[in-house]
Amino acid sequence: MAATGSEKQGATAYYVSTPIYYVNDAPHLGHAYTTVAGDVLTRWHRQRGEKVWYLTGTDEHGQKIMRTAEANDVTPQAWCDKLVEEAWKPLWEHLNIANDDFIRTTEKRHTDRVQEFVQDLYDKGEIYKGGYEGPYCVGCEEYKLPGDLIDGEGEFAGQKLCPVHKKPVELLKEENYFFKLSEYGPKLLEFYAANPGFIQPESARNEVVNFVEQGLQDLSISRSTFDWGVPVPWDDKHVIYVWIDALLNYATAVGYGANQEKFDGTFPADVHLIGKDILRFHSVIWPAMLMAQGLPLPGKVVANGWLMVGGEKMSKSNLTGIKPQDLTSHFGVDAYRWYFLRAIAYGSDGSFSWEDFTARYTSELANDYGNLASRVAAMVGKYFGGALPEATAVGDAERAVQEGLAKAVATADQKIGEELDFQSGILAVFDFVKQVNGYITEQEPWKVAKDTTPEGQARLATILYTAAEALRGVAVLLNAVMPETSQSLWESLGAEESLGALADQKVQDAGAWGILPAGTTVTKGAVLFPRLEEKPA
Repeated sequence: MAATGSEKQGATAYYVSTPIYYVNDAPHLGHAYTTVAGDVLTRWHRQRGEKVWYLTGTDEHGQKIMRTAEANDVTPQAWCDKLVEEAWKPLWEHLNIANDDFIRTTEKRHTDRVQEFVQDLYDKGEIYKGGYEGPYCVGCEEYKLPGDLIDGEGEFAGQKLCPVHKKPVELLKEENYFFKLSEYGPKLLEFYAANPGFIQPESARNEVVNFVEQGLQDLSISRSTFDWGVPVPWDDKHVIYVWIDALLNYATAVGYGANQEKFDGTFPADVHLIGKDILRFHSVIWPAMLMAQGLPLPGKVVANGWLMVGGEKMSKSNLTGIKPQDLTSHFGVDAYRWYFLRAIAYGSDGSFSWEDFTARYTSELANDYGNLASRVAAMVGKYFGGALPEATAVGDAERAVQEGLAKAVATADQKIGEELDFQSGILAVFDFVKQVNGYITEQEPWKVAKDTTPEGQARLATILYTAAEALRGVAVLLNAVMPETSQSLWESLGAEESLGALADQKVQDAGAWGILPAGTTVTKGAVLFPRLEEKPA
């Protein structure tokens, strides 16, 4: 039985990948959704103190790229270079994506290793020459089974369409090289049974198992009707099928065939984050390729759902028509990173609307979280001259807040770090924020402040210390999701000077109590989540 990412021998890195995105156009909300999820996951594991490797990149070969470049009167390489440097990399920087590597499939470090991998399979007898005729979707870069196609309507009446792109397929007939994928069906089913968490969510797992149980066909792994791709090493009239090329990025980027020490310390991926439209490639073809090469299999393949656009103001736009920058310019980058993981259960389909984003921003970020941070800093400044007081009158109300923080840490760490249930993890933190707001409302420190007796002042000090210490825990817990505002809060609490860098605080230790030392200087910084201006019509 092949090993999985969770059974890596001697490996130390927690390795997470996004798909490598096809550069036929600029990135849209769906690309950013997966990439932000991977960033939050890897930031979380970094803040556990783990070594992490986060990979993203671009898929730059294939017929679709070639045709798009031709339509724009440039070479395929020039088209890819322009999009990567002017659209893809700048967006990841804008969204605060802390990837460790960005792989491009046109790079020599990738193409040389792809040829070596395929040559090795050919030498082992895993690849043979044959012919193929069938319906092909250029958008998917995939031959389709007749049963997968749908009937066209309207302008496409009488034609068979790709179910993903809703466009007519092309009937292709060409000489190809084939990988003996059909021989790996039983091995894959055995692996799925032994590793029930390999494909997530459960609906995706069921789909793949049912597909493999119906029997696999051998896979065409070369194309001979165009030349924009990695040449087949033993037959330069063919280029390697773009999906074989693309999937190998997860190995080539971490040293396959070039840096054995790095490869052994990183590969295979613990988590492949993908869109559900590329599920079969990652859960059938990729593991079969690894089995054929005697390499370990990934820990998990996790498919997110479709992002759909709803709401009156956005109903005329499709998903690719909305740029992430359209939202970040209005709501801010941190709120953008927070919203999609908060509003949509990862793995399920979800809809976006401007109205829903606005409502959640105002209620949860501005009113609940931002207002709490501002009130606490203002009261410490007003009543104690900005010096965090000592808690000397702790009672049941304070102990309830301490327990609430410990519970939020445990829940968020399990949900985000282990289960990739970002929504539940974020909600656990915001439930705690609501608890602290309720605590302040019940304790009424503004009234307690009028009691100038030592007992009254001790009570006031305890209330404000409790609130500030609670916010210290919240800043640590939300750092992976909203790094800029978490850093602002951290500095406002005086924690940067008294406790050190926020990134160095272990998330699993955030629930300990009494960490923020009394006497720390608390300042009222800029509002974390400013009031939203009206969106222009």
